[in-house]
Amino acid sequence: MTQTTVTSAPSTTATTRASGLRSLHLIRVVFSLIWVALVFTTSASLVSTDRPTVIAAVLLVVYPLWDAVATLLERRLAGGGSGSANRVSTVNMGLGVAATAGMIIAAFSTIGTALLVFGVWALLSGAIQLVVAIRRRRTVGAQWPMVISGGQSVLAGATIAAGSASATSGLSTVAGYSAFGAFWFLVSVIALSGRSRRGK
Repeated sequence: MTQTTVTSAPSTTATTRASGLRSLHLIRVVFSLIWVALVFTTSASLVSTDRPTVIAAVLLVVYPLWDAVATLLERRLAGGGSGSANRVSTVNMGLGVAATAGMIIAAFSTIGTALLVFGVWALLSGAIQLVVAIRRRRTVGAQWPMVISGGQSVLAGATIAAGSASATSGLSTVAGYSAFGAFWFLVSVIALSGRSRRGK
């Protein structure tokens, strides 16, 4: 009896964590798609030399802020984890808050400044996502979409930052980045669902 309880508890915990992560990732998909739609309908024509409109400024500030909040929720859903895992998620949340502050400053500057902030943040947060996904694959599994998404974020962030001063760079660039992120979160939902069914 004791042996059965000890064996099933980790399995139940892992299933609960996977279910929570799946729900959160689905929420992130919906948020990203709404954000992309708003960017394309209100701010896609803005380029690096333009000053952000009020709507564009709000969209730019909200995006990294939401990511910081989602990281906090994801940390709680995934369990306490090790001290190093907590430090990684704390750094990621700090980056999100720093990017939010950077976007507030960029709101009074130019779209190019906002793209630079966004690019650096995407690069660093993508690297952290990559590390977290690689570590989490042992306890939750089905993390390969997040590994790919993290690597893609690193490359996209570097590209956005490098091209932030270009006259042709605009908010449509970051909208494309967000759309790809939504795609990989959706793939993660599907992968976690498949793993859960196999576990049952």
